[in-house]
Amino acid sequence: MQTLIHVRFSPDGSVTEIGARPQDVAPQAWFNHLSRAAGNAYQSLSGGRGLFRLDPQALDGIKESFAK
Repeated sequence: MQTLIHVRFSPDGSVTEIGARPQDVAPQAWFNHLSRAAGNAYQSLSGGRGLFRLDPQALDGIKESFAK
């Protein structure tokens, strides 16, 4: 089963909301990190939204790499 991480953008393109975000991490910083680590798992959606589809183990590894 995959983990779905939903993203919402403001009209200027900055990230306003994103799921699975570690505590005390800004939404834009988490989106940037996910994009670098798993950009191929991202899907753009209409209405200023997007979606990352990741395996739970991959998400855990990405969270670990952000903490370093």
